[in-house]
Amino acid sequence: MDTGGRDRHRSSAPLQVLLFLNGWYCATYFLLEAFVFVYKVLLLPYPVSNLVLDVVLLLLYLGIEATRIFFGSKGNLCQRKVPLSLSLALTVPAAVLAVYYLLLQTYSLRLEAFLSAILLLFYGLELLLGFLALLSFSRCCIPRTGGAGAGAARKATGALCKRLTTSSEFITQFQPIQRQI
Repeated sequence: MDTGGRDRHRSSAPLQVLLFLNGWYCATYFLLEAFVFVYKVLLLPYPVSNLVLDVVLLLLYLGIEATRIFFGSKGNLCQRKVPLSLSLALTVPAAVLAVYYLLLQTYSLRLEAFLSAILLLFYGLELLLGFLALLSFSRCCIPRTGGAGAGAARKATGALCKRLTTSSEFITQFQPIQRQI
């Protein structure tokens, strides 16, 4: 189905850049946390059970974060709601793990607090941009109300959305073409 080229511009470039940067930051965060754990084990009386818990949670964080970034990027670039929604849903456990490393681990260094605060900032921005991208992927919202005239109202709203879509396609055909020099 030809959409007149209007679907190409709905993916969010700022979200994509943020996901790309967060991928690199995730790798850096993981490596720095691993080195900090080695530092803490060598210099601090770290209980073995807490160390195992912290390392397992760090590996869990890496898996969640890789999956979240993959689905976020795929959902944004392909303009699909389900992968982007899954990415936004996976942001919650990733943020909980970041808060754990910020506040609840056995020994928390200032470096870890700083890194986790930056990570939470990334998550907040990605949630905001992700929700905005989801809104841009949704063209028309058809209300689902009960009652006798609900079917007729949905048909009328659907016809209105179709007319708006075709009129926007008509308008985009007459926009001037910008050439790059």
